[in-house]
Amino acid sequence: MELTLPVILAALASGALVGVFLGTFGGGGSVLAAPLLIYAVGVRDPHVAIGTSAAAVAAIALVSLVGHWRAKRVKWPCAGAFAVAGILGSIAGSQLALRVDGTWLLAAFALAMAAIGLSMFRKPKGEGDPDVHITPAIMARILPLGLLTGLAAGFFGIGGGFLIVPGLMLATGMTLSNAMASSLVSVALFGATTSANYALAGHVDFPLVGLVLAGGAIGGLVGVRVARALAGRVALARKGFAGMIVAVAGYVGWNAVLGILATS
Repeated sequence: MELTLPVILAALASGALVGVFLGTFGGGGSVLAAPLLIYAVGVRDPHVAIGTSAAAVAAIALVSLVGHWRAKRVKWPCAGAFAVAGILGSIAGSQLALRVDGTWLLAAFALAMAAIGLSMFRKPKGEGDPDVHITPAIMARILPLGLLTGLAAGFFGIGGGFLIVPGLMLATGMTLSNAMASSLVSVALFGATTSANYALAGHVDFPLVGLVLAGGAIGGLVGVRVARALAGRVALARKGFAGMIVAVAGYVGWNAVLGILATS
C-alpha cells in the first residue's frame, strides 16, 4: 500500500503498542498486530495483514527477548525444545490459513482473540522452580504442547505467547517470570515461520513490516522496563489488557460477520 504520512505514523504507533505489550506480558500483544494493521493502518486484505503482522511480531519478540536474556530470565533448553516442536505446527497452521477465505479467517481470528483475552483473566501461578533443567520427562511433555501451540499460532498468524506461557509452566514447572521470558523464543520463531509461508504466497508487505518493526523495537524495550516496574501489580495490569483484547475481538468479529452477510 502507498506509504503516506498517516499510514507511516499509524504503522509506527501500532508497532510500538504491540512491542510494549509483548515486552511486558510476553504473550497476548501479538494478537493486536493484525487488527491494528487493518483498522488503524488501512490494510484491506486480511491475509496481508496477518502475514505482515507475523513478520513484524517475530522481529519485535526478538528485541524484547534480548532484554529478558540479559536479565537471565530465559530458560534456553526448555524454550528451544518447545520452539522447535512448534515450528512444525506453525508451518501446517499457516498453510491451512492461506486456504481459508479472508472474511471467514477474520471471524475465526476474532474468536481466538476472545479466547486469549478471557484466558488472561485467570490468575497465573507465580510459583515454580527458578532452577528448572530439562529432563526426558519434561521433554516428553514439551514436544506435543509445542506442536499444538505452533499449529494455532500459524493458523491465526499470532505469536501464541498466551498459550506458550502456561504451556511452558505446565510442562516444566518453571516460574511465571521465566515462562514469560522464555516464551519470546517461540513467539519469534513461530512468527518467522508463519510470515515465510505468507511471503511465499505474496501476502507480506515488507515496507510495512519495517515500519511496524521500527515502532515495535522501541515499544519492546519500553515493555521490558514496564514489566520490571509492574512486578507487584502485573495481575491488575494483565486484567486491564485482557479486557481490551476482548473488546477488540468483539469489534473484529462484528465487522467479519457484516462482511460474511454482505457476500452471502
